[in-house]
Amino acid sequence: MASRPRNRKEQLTDAAAELFRRHGYHGVSVNDIAAAAGVTGPAVYRHFRGKQDVLAHVLLSGIDRFGLVTDQALARDEPLNSLVEAVSALSVERREVTALWRWQGRHLDKADQTKIRKRGAELLGHWISALRDARPALSYDHAEMLCWATLSVFGSVADHHVTVPRRRFEQFLGGLAHGVLAGEIVTAEPVAPPAWKRPASVPSRREELLAAATKLFRERGYRDVSMEDIGAAAGIAGPSVYRHFGGKAELLAAAGYRMADRLMVAARGAIESACAPDQALTGLVRSYVDIVLRSEDLLGVFAGEVAELADRDRKELVRVQRAYVAEWVTLLRTVAPGLAEPEARITVHAALTIVNDLTRTPRIAARPGLVAELTGLSMAVLTAGGSMTRG
Repeated sequence: MASRPRNRKEQLTDAAAELFRRHGYHGVSVNDIAAAAGVTGPAVYRHFRGKQDVLAHVLLSGIDRFGLVTDQALARDEPLNSLVEAVSALSVERREVTALWRWQGRHLDKADQTKIRKRGAELLGHWISALRDARPALSYDHAEMLCWATLSVFGSVADHHVTVPRRRFEQFLGGLAHGVLAGEIVTAEPVAPPAWKRPASVPSRREELLAAATKLFRERGYRDVSMEDIGAAAGIAGPSVYRHFGGKAELLAAAGYRMADRLMVAARGAIESACAPDQALTGLVRSYVDIVLRSEDLLGVFAGEVAELADRDRKELVRVQRAYVAEWVTLLRTVAPGLAEPEARITVHAALTIVNDLTRTPRIAARPGLVAELTGLSMAVLTAGGSMTRG
């Protein structure tokens, strides 16, 4: 009888990580993980209590590996450069691990969430120290912002399937990271609200339900929210929700289309009102930051729950997502004509991920000048990408 491989748990972890990245937590079953690793479903339970335990192991082992790479880099000469080089290589090699916690961590129990937050904070602290050693005049506050953005650049590779030859990918990703770390935080005075403005109109019951549903979908995930939950959050009985929406799926689709409309209308406005491509690109970035800051719940649904939609709606929203990214790519390549299309897409996803991640980071999201800061950071990535044209 053949002996059981000693690394079976690692094989299951690797298979699960890729499946979670591609399909989300709810889109993957224990049997899917087993099949991807070439075993039967019951074999998974020899190593894990269930799917949630698999996800916890995936995320915690991923952070452990990230920590090991960080410790090794910090022991070398020029620690900051070594960090960028090492994490770029890790992100390209294991792109399914570097960012899973951003969208899937909510499915863990509180104890594992606490472990991940604690380990993540320790790693961020190492990055901040290395950056401030390299740039002594940089304040802790600004160094923290730059390091968060840099980690988002690395994590962005988990959000798309673009690829280039491995060594080129590592170098290019590292160049984007250096572009952020070498940058400055663009500051602006917070805009004071006007002394008087027209009172906001009272939202309709349908709008109240949509707002309640998108908030719950983002916080818990689509499958863990019931129509009764949505009704309770909006202050009405669950069955009354059906007077406004045919079901939970219709609410999810409405949220997705609402975000899609906002993105495309804003993109069209930014491009049509600009006098030059570089101005249009800056306007596009600024419009995205504005929308995300006003639509956190909608973004969570648009980015994280699309797989739960009916086929027709899912395909349409994926098409809109790709069309929106294509607007950025086209403008970036107009501004930097020597930039190849794959590298342009990698750059755009890095810029978008900075905005997506930092607006969901409590310490960052409360900053008063966040719109200017995020716009500047995203532009720094786009500028860095545009400067790395192929010779």
